[in-house]
Amino acid sequence: MRIAFLVAPEGVEQVELTEPWKAASDAGHEPVLVSTESGKIQAFNHLDKADTFPVDEVVGETSAGSFGGLVLPGGVANPDFLRMDEKAVAFVRDFFEQGRPVAAICHAPWTLVEADVVRGRVLTSWPSLRTDISNAGGTWVDEQVKICDHGSNQLVTSRKPDDLKAFCDAFLHVFTGQSAP
Repeated sequence: MRIAFLVAPEGVEQVELTEPWKAASDAGHEPVLVSTESGKIQAFNHLDKADTFPVDEVVGETSAGSFGGLVLPGGVANPDFLRMDEKAVAFVRDFFEQGRPVAAICHAPWTLVEADVVRGRVLTSWPSLRTDISNAGGTWVDEQVKICDHGSNQLVTSRKPDDLKAFCDAFLHVFTGQSAP
């Protein structure tokens, strides 16, 4: 399965990109780095610059239909940049409209809020997003990983880097149509 990893040109939390990427690759899937600009993205370890990664495809030149699922890594700045880009927001919304699974960790649900896809959904995130999710019509829970089936697609969310193992296990099961671990 081709899995889109959508990130902004800078600000993604590196471990929230690399660990799910490795998990998807190790499971035999094809992870694809999608961004709002071509070239390379700059990852971060919290507030410090980390590694750069080459962009495979650019939002606006690709579509949700060419992927089996979407992973949204976090980082504070990453989803804030993405939610200000209309093409990125439309790309995310298309996964929901097409019933394709989506996984988001940490601050990434900010992009989901902007795409107006959390109404009636139950999800988790970094705790500071609780009010934003509630104001957008979602229900926030404090759980390591939450799989929500209340909508057009399955939505997998987690709170923070410490949840990455559970997050990766859950999204891989959901993306391949298996029951949750």
